[in-house]
Amino acid sequence: MYIKKILLVIALLGLVALGIFSYIIYNKIFSPNTVFENKTQAVYVPTGANYEVILDSLKPLLNNLDAFDLVAHKMDFTSKVKAGKFMLEKNMNNYEIVKVLRSQSSPVKVVFNNQERLENLAGRIAPQIEADSTALIQAMMDDEFLSQNNFTEASALAMYIPNQYEFFWNTSAEGFREKMLKEYHRFWMPERLAKSKEIGLTPTEVTVIASIVQKETAKVDERPKVAGVYMNRYKNGWKLDADPTVIYAIKHQTRDFDTVIKRVLYKDLTIDSPYNTYLYKELPPGPIAMPDISSIDAVLNYEVHKYFFFVADVENFGYHKFAETLAQHNQNKQAYVRWINQQGINR
Repeated sequence: MYIKKILLVIALLGLVALGIFSYIIYNKIFSPNTVFENKTQAVYVPTGANYEVILDSLKPLLNNLDAFDLVAHKMDFTSKVKAGKFMLEKNMNNYEIVKVLRSQSSPVKVVFNNQERLENLAGRIAPQIEADSTALIQAMMDDEFLSQNNFTEASALAMYIPNQYEFFWNTSAEGFREKMLKEYHRFWMPERLAKSKEIGLTPTEVTVIASIVQKETAKVDERPKVAGVYMNRYKNGWKLDADPTVIYAIKHQTRDFDTVIKRVLYKDLTIDSPYNTYLYKELPPGPIAMPDISSIDAVLNYEVHKYFFFVADVENFGYHKFAETLAQHNQNKQAYVRWINQQGINR
């Protein structure tokens, strides 16, 4: 009888101990273990990172790092680290945190527009994904890639259609480039290709003219009319005589793309550059900036009219006055020249 009591006490103590142990383990696994106050917190795991890198990233975010470490080992996570961006939620427990880090990499929204050069584009993309700007430039300018896809270094910017895209944060430079090529072909769907062919331009040539239209007017509703002017000149064998191409030619020749030029001078029109459409009848070898989709579609659907000239309208800023003849244009131009002189703009 006495022995039975002892065994019963031992059994009870064992159950209590097991209960305490189970409670401790339960808390380590299922109790909230975050200390950040925001609703969510991003954790970035670089390509090639090991478990220690994750622990170091989590240190300021967790209340009990040792408890997380215990659960991570029990869930066999330490040898299965993946790169990416992972979103933790406030009051997550260790089990949930490991589950997210194991397999729930979150996409990032990558946005870019109106970049003037590939270098600018790379600088815009680098803060948004893991690949740095140097790797992005190398991938974008890779000779083999460009030749295989009918681009040159000068025309390569035409491949990148400004918009918002989803990527995984740990996308490589080559991965970014390949997805943008797919997006380029998706953009140039049969309908746009048919319109391009109808107006006698390749997609790259459309983008080149669109980049000029983009620089000429910020008014989306005016872009088809401006595009119509350039198409009238192009189809009639005229030089485009576009001031934005001269500005780009100056920047390209001096390699100073930070310079601000508000006024094109007569001496600038003689600069010997393939981008100078006052000097050369051919289209520039590539876009002078990244045009919006609205500018590309403005060229594809340009307004049919008889205008060959336009100048800034000083009575309706942002818009332009259009003319069919040079005499009409010179009359419109006088008001603009007077205004720009009054502003003291010499360059």
